[in-house]
Amino acid sequence: MSPQHVQPRIEEALRSRNFSAIRGLLADWVPADLADLIQRLEPEERGVLFRLLPRVPAAETFEYLSPEYQEDLLKALGREHVAAILNDMSPDDRTALLEELPASATRQLLTLLTSEERQIAKTLLGYPEESIGRLMTPDYLAVRLAWNAQRALEHIRKYGHDSETLNVIYVVDEQGKLLDDLRIRQLLLASLDDGIEELCDGHFVALKATDDQETAVAVFSEYDRVAFPVTDSEGFLLGIVTIDDVLDVAEEEATEDIQKIGGMEALDEPYLRAGFGEMVRKRVGWLIVLFFGQMLTARALGYFQDEIASALVLVLFLPLIIASGGNSGSQAATMVIRAMALGEVTLQHWWIVMRREVLSGLTLGVIIGVIGFLSIALVAVLTDAYGASWPLIGFTVASSLVGVVLWGTLVGSMLPFVMRSVGVDPATSSTPVVATLVDVTGLVIYFSIAAVVLRGSVL
Repeated sequence: MSPQHVQPRIEEALRSRNFSAIRGLLADWVPADLADLIQRLEPEERGVLFRLLPRVPAAETFEYLSPEYQEDLLKALGREHVAAILNDMSPDDRTALLEELPASATRQLLTLLTSEERQIAKTLLGYPEESIGRLMTPDYLAVRLAWNAQRALEHIRKYGHDSETLNVIYVVDEQGKLLDDLRIRQLLLASLDDGIEELCDGHFVALKATDDQETAVAVFSEYDRVAFPVTDSEGFLLGIVTIDDVLDVAEEEATEDIQKIGGMEALDEPYLRAGFGEMVRKRVGWLIVLFFGQMLTARALGYFQDEIASALVLVLFLPLIIASGGNSGSQAATMVIRAMALGEVTLQHWWIVMRREVLSGLTLGVIIGVIGFLSIALVAVLTDAYGASWPLIGFTVASSLVGVVLWGTLVGSMLPFVMRSVGVDPATSSTPVVATLVDVTGLVIYFSIAAVVLRGSVL
């Protein structure tokens, strides 16, 4: 039964303090569904329900909760209960929780850990923020090169319950240096007398503990693995990173990029948890920058006020010109930024991208320009709205659309390269920034063409 359907029965049982009924309802639930249910309850009900869970399922359920719900539960639970949860959590999930908390809270929680778990937690927290070391767990299985398959399988049966995953087994030497990795199926299908060395091919991919977490995302995207080993600079095995943690990083990075593309700084917390002051602070900076950018648009209009006064009909097409340039620039910027994020495009590809976008912009501009001319022609024939000079007006608008769309596409595609070259996140060249730049230059293109084409007739 889904959390949505059972939630009313759980809430009723909580109100009536029928705890045995709650235990019966949740007996067969998996941790992910339990976490979903807890997050749907009222704050005062979450702690009560969580205390009813057995110790091991409670720790596993806690790992599935969002950070904000984890923090709320830690405040609601007693010291002994918190200590049990923290000690039973997997090291990587515990690190993710501790690094989200204030330093004072982290120090208090570290005192609740056993000496062994505290040492593991301090080691992982000692790695740089957003490094792979913060994601890894020391719960893995390693076998020696000199063993045979039988001894390796016996080792797995004895210690496998403590491992984060059994899909991949790592081969190390006597000092703990990583030599290879083996999929578990290789051991299961091998003869018991086969030596581990016979199963190894020496080809493996390892991550460095000090590398950025985005490196892990790229490696997992390229290779078909559920986990990768993490080593130090000399190749000694320190731990592993699993796909679930990397997916969380990928989601965070995508969210950050989307927020930046929208014309704001990335939020440090989920939307509903972010304070009013933070929401304003993260958004006001770019709004001010864009406001002053739009002031240039007003200046451009003032520069062409004589042309506008002479031919008010030109004003009718201003939204069309500005929107077309901004839209084409936003399209190009979005495509290039995403291609950079996926590693498909680097700084060395700028010339290839520019050639492609010039051709694309020109083609798109011609298509939009033809549509614009035909629209003006249709209105002129049916209503005589533009007078006898409608062909020149149509040509002016069509030519301007070609120029503005081409220019917008070029600016949108090249600005991310400029940002990357000066060490700024390309996502910062967001669509509002591109649109603002193209607005100003689009007006210059439009009225410049109008001044040439319509001089002596409308102007």
